[in-house]
Amino acid sequence: MKNTAALRTWLDDMKLDHPLVIAGPCSAETEEQVLKIAHELKDSDVNYFRAGIWKPRTRPGNFEGVGALGLKWLKKVKEETGMKTCTEVANAAHVKLALENDVDLLWIGARSTVSPFIMQEIADALEGTDKIVLVKNPVNPDLALWLGGIERLYTAGIKNLGAIHRGFSTYEKSKYRNIPEWQLAIEFQNKFPDLPLICDPSHITGNREMIFDVSQTALDLNFDGLMIETHFDPDNAWSDAAQQVTPTKLKQIMEDLKIRKETETDSGYRDSLENLRAQINVVDGQLIDMLGKRMSVADKIGQLKKEKNVAVLQSRRWNEILGNMILEGESRGLSEEFVLKMFKAIHQESINHQEKIIKG
Repeated sequence: MKNTAALRTWLDDMKLDHPLVIAGPCSAETEEQVLKIAHELKDSDVNYFRAGIWKPRTRPGNFEGVGALGLKWLKKVKEETGMKTCTEVANAAHVKLALENDVDLLWIGARSTVSPFIMQEIADALEGTDKIVLVKNPVNPDLALWLGGIERLYTAGIKNLGAIHRGFSTYEKSKYRNIPEWQLAIEFQNKFPDLPLICDPSHITGNREMIFDVSQTALDLNFDGLMIETHFDPDNAWSDAAQQVTPTKLKQIMEDLKIRKETETDSGYRDSLENLRAQINVVDGQLIDMLGKRMSVADKIGQLKKEKNVAVLQSRRWNEILGNMILEGESRGLSEEFVLKMFKAIHQESINHQEKIIKG
């Protein structure tokens, strides 16, 4: 699969004056719930109404979706509101039922993307369809696996393709439900700049209070749209309650996300500058995170030194680190002066952490 402008034809043909918006409940719970949310979203920027029909859960016993019955509710949504519909499919049987019920857009979840066997089964079932098919990133940060799933669909003759960035699972303690790893999404865009890329801030954050900020970052990074889970009573949703917003809140988010353009004769320059600044913001966030992790290790070293009554400052070790980092920095185009200043500051902060522990 090669990048071509034709990859975004389906999105360009919509002629939107705002990012693509996919919204609706995490799970279809009842016909009344589905229709109520759809009617509240009808006169908004939402382009596709989403609802999970089959809900693969990590452990059995939790609500796993209403099944094929919910597809009839999606048909009613289309009939009553005129909105296009979408849902997740995880196997050939899901695909068959979704197509029979004229679902407009299908997406493939992270647990499915991780398996080439599942992706091939779905690709075979979808072969030649003109429906829009979006592929979520796999649960682990593996760009080749993500692109491989998309390529299997492309090889099956599916032309209306796109990707959804929903973050990546981690054992690390984080403010995110799934760490965004923005740099991987940027690499994705660099390889396929014309393949539509949608952000799913609901699954990245797991927290409705963080959805706006993540959505703004995604738009600053030139994402083409957003998928945001929406429920009229989020706290009592049957699945993923904490990450869903009300239709009213969604409309407010979309209004606040609209870019206030500055006066600029060269819009291409402005767009490129904002994109690069957004990339800088992502890398800066990663730097702070890594420095925090480094200081956590320094704290452990301080505790060990306290237990063994060892001096905080170890000059020989410090000189070794500094020499190695100067060489590493030079190989990456960083001046010796800059590396010295940066690591002296890092070293001093590490000493401060360890002295605090030893004196504590």
